[in-house]
Amino acid sequence: MKKSIYHIIYVFALAAILAGCGAEASIKKGDKFYALGEYYDAANKYKKAYRLIPPKQRNDRGKLAVKMAECYRRLNYSQRAIASYNNVIRYKQDDSLTHLYLAQQLMKTGSYRQAEKEFIVALDSMPGNRLAKQGLESSRKAMKWKEEGSRYTVKKENFFNSRRADYSPMLSGTDYDQLFYTTTRNQTKGEEYSGITGTKTGDIIVSTKDENGKWQKPEVIDTEVNTEYDEGACSFSPDQHTMYLTQCTTDPNYPRYATIITSNRSDAAWSKGTLLKISSDTLSSFAHPAVSPDGEWLYFVSDMPGGMGGFDIWRIGLTTSGVIGGVENLGPLINTPGDEMFPTFRPNGDLYFSSNGHQGLGGLDIFIAEPMNDTWIVEHPGYPLNSQGDDFGMTFEGMKNQGFFSSNRGDGKGWDHIYSFYNPEVIQTVKGWVYEQEGYELTDALVYMVGNDGTNVKLSVKGDGSFTQRIRPGVDYVLLGTCEGFLNHKEELHVDSAKESSEVVLQFELANITAPVLIDNIFYDFDKATLRPESATALDKLVKLLNDNPNVTIELGAHTDYKGSDEYNKLLSQRRAESVVSYLIAHGIASDRLTPKGYGEEVPKTIRKKLTESYPFLKENDVLNESFVTALASQEQQEQCNQLNRRTEFRVLSTTYGLFDSKGQLKNMPKPKPKTEASDEEQEPDFDFLF
Repeated sequence: MKKSIYHIIYVFALAAILAGCGAEASIKKGDKFYALGEYYDAANKYKKAYRLIPPKQRNDRGKLAVKMAECYRRLNYSQRAIASYNNVIRYKQDDSLTHLYLAQQLMKTGSYRQAEKEFIVALDSMPGNRLAKQGLESSRKAMKWKEEGSRYTVKKENFFNSRRADYSPMLSGTDYDQLFYTTTRNQTKGEEYSGITGTKTGDIIVSTKDENGKWQKPEVIDTEVNTEYDEGACSFSPDQHTMYLTQCTTDPNYPRYATIITSNRSDAAWSKGTLLKISSDTLSSFAHPAVSPDGEWLYFVSDMPGGMGGFDIWRIGLTTSGVIGGVENLGPLINTPGDEMFPTFRPNGDLYFSSNGHQGLGGLDIFIAEPMNDTWIVEHPGYPLNSQGDDFGMTFEGMKNQGFFSSNRGDGKGWDHIYSFYNPEVIQTVKGWVYEQEGYELTDALVYMVGNDGTNVKLSVKGDGSFTQRIRPGVDYVLLGTCEGFLNHKEELHVDSAKESSEVVLQFELANITAPVLIDNIFYDFDKATLRPESATALDKLVKLLNDNPNVTIELGAHTDYKGSDEYNKLLSQRRAESVVSYLIAHGIASDRLTPKGYGEEVPKTIRKKLTESYPFLKENDVLNESFVTALASQEQQEQCNQLNRRTEFRVLSTTYGLFDSKGQLKNMPKPKPKTEASDEEQEPDFDFLF
């Protein structure tokens, strides 16, 4: 009998020892995973150890509950985190942060009254803690904010979503007909599951609209930009030729730090990612890149030293070859002791970001920061754009207040999904195209826009030479299209009030400085040099061009076809060129800026590529001389070539008219700008207009 009792005691003791050994081994493995940032694997090891530890070992269970709670908090498993934090309190292992984190998790489940109680407990021991103060105010206001609502409507877009996480959408394409976003669905690259999330690693995928405007099935980008590592949260340069995105590589013996990489597009393919070195700091994360609408700044998220706490939003100067200058923290109006993440821009210049440090509805809330006189005005857009969950990653369909974002609201596993949003605000915009006369879009062009309300912006164009900018009622604007090697083109615009959203369309047709430029729709009486009345429209445009470019002198060249004698054609073309010059002088252009030249048939038309679209029988660089034209089999084609030869063109002779005095000295020497206290570097001058 005694032997049996001893045997039973021995078995239980051995089982306890083995369980203790198993728990200890699991804890050690969990600690290693946690140190590497692999919270999913760490949580599973801690959970296994927790089950092996007897309930009587309250101290050990409480310590493990702390570790489990931290993993679940970072994984967005709010319900599991709440249960674990409650166990921490039950086993008396809690501290001030326990109640703060528990309150934040309760906010994410919409349990605002319980959250209020926990924030109060946290504040009792941390009376100056800003996160606890903001959280307490949020818990007391959240229900009212939900009841008030807003003009936003949101909809879960199941077409883009999978059974895993889908987040950080970004619209692209000249007509916003491509939607890039991050996914952890099973089709992503790599065979292993992430130790961080327990899902496949993230890849960038894209959905494209067809010719009927219908979104097509999302597909993984079949290029080297996606790897077996995590890629996500992408942004594009204004010309959409460069992608900036986050990448997290894996090292089994080293913590994971996010980095920003770039990929360049050649035709429709994206290149292998290249590291964008922002800082020599190798112990901080750099993530969530966002390019400013003017392409001059890269905004990003980092936990580097010198911030406000947690992850902050920073920025650095940007060039086509990389980053320049030092990093700048956006300051306390944007950043808090909490996390500020996922910056993105609306094309009107407003910065959208997500934060759990400002007052909100729970989790990450979306905030709008409007730039105003070197500072920010931060606004919470309310419910339902924001919810008790994490809301982040906005992208806009042009200037319209509609597009897509991501949220994990209502998802028990904390996985993110794509939502659409719409706000019926009245938005007036100007859209313009910058292109070469007789040529294609000028992708290197810049448009300077100045308004009498103080607006002074420099706009880059997209890959199709277009730009879009918001305009305000009651404001007078001047827009100047510029590009190196071309004359400027100016447009003036007055904006009236509107009850519905509207768009003004402008064309910026730039004249090449180094090549002859056709003056289209110039008409003369038959066999004479007399200008016909219908020529006035084209000539008035030339008057405007010369007024917009007051330092330019030009040659007016008139040309004929090969019919008639050489001498007669030359005399006729000279008289016609002089007729154009006389018109320009009569409309205020100085005569010494104009040189008439009659070429007759001496300089036949040379075909440029753009013209072949209208005349398919011609090829680029064809010269329409007499032998070429007469060799054409079709009489109609011959006459079309003769019409092309009968033309009036101008050619820029100089770009320095009126700049120098008789001694060759510059008349108006620029005054150096005073150096600011903040920087001794030379500042780029602001572009200005006189009204």
